[in-house]
Amino acid sequence: MAGELKMVQPSNAGDSCTYMWACAICDENETCQKDKEGHSRWLVGKRMERIDYKVLVMSNKGGVGKSTVTTNLAISLALKGYEVGVCDLDIHGPNIPKMVGAEGEKLKISTDGGIIPHQAYNLKIASMSFLLQNSDDPIIWRDAYKYEFINQLLGGVEWQDLNFLLIDLPPGTGNESVTTIDLVGDVTGAVIVSTPQEVALLDARKSVTFAKDSELPIIGIVENMSGLDCPHCHEHIEVFRKGGGEASAADMGVSFLGRIPMDPEVVMQCDFGEPYALFHSDLPTADAFHGIANKVDDFCKKKGSLVKIASKSPPLSPFKK
Repeated sequence: MAGELKMVQPSNAGDSCTYMWACAICDENETCQKDKEGHSRWLVGKRMERIDYKVLVMSNKGGVGKSTVTTNLAISLALKGYEVGVCDLDIHGPNIPKMVGAEGEKLKISTDGGIIPHQAYNLKIASMSFLLQNSDDPIIWRDAYKYEFINQLLGGVEWQDLNFLLIDLPPGTGNESVTTIDLVGDVTGAVIVSTPQEVALLDARKSVTFAKDSELPIIGIVENMSGLDCPHCHEHIEVFRKGGGEASAADMGVSFLGRIPMDPEVVMQCDFGEPYALFHSDLPTADAFHGIANKVDDFCKKKGSLVKIASKSPPLSPFKK
């Protein structure tokens, strides 16, 4: 039986812990003499090796719709038949549970001591939001505690076998992003989200530079909120201009994944907790999400195949069961 999230008891035998849970939820966290950092890294590694593709969704600026893009890309990949997880690492603004109708839910512990991810719309989801007593409570943490939390979501959660894990990073290129890249290790690639206006594009270029400096493969740039079709006169309006994301991608030598128009229905569906790409899958805005998901899929399969060829192993199947 699974129970509410609570402290669990480790083994005292041996020099290293062999239990598949994170130090942050261990009952002997304060007195344990084992190598906690080594155990945490080992645990993250064990979780991540069961996942085919680890994709970071990032932006250097808040308010560009990164979590909306993450949620709908995950839905689009799930509609293709893949097993998909979403790790919401935006500690100070964890919005993904709201977008899948899971706000207020709490995570539970399995009989093996791991954290069970919440399941919604065929997605496995873990988020800071599931650990808050009150959704209005701010998170006021120093970096050391953030490190423990990131360890817990990546290593303590029982992700099991996944084709894709989308990791929604907080805005910026600070400690959370650096820590996540360091812990995950073999990141398949990064999707960088921006909006067309020049201020947002300046920040997107910083994300590209950060990814290159971190030797992180860049899947491409998404231009979100790219124009609006007036629901009354049907005239196309360039609210934040158009084409800046594509121009920046070309200028910096990275792929342009596509434009997602401004659509009031996307906002409404997110507020209702019903992913737009699922409930309006045949409409143009959903087609934009599906098209970007197809490009992410193609990039990951190609990169996975190249890795396997380099190691003289059979090509990686995206339909692992």
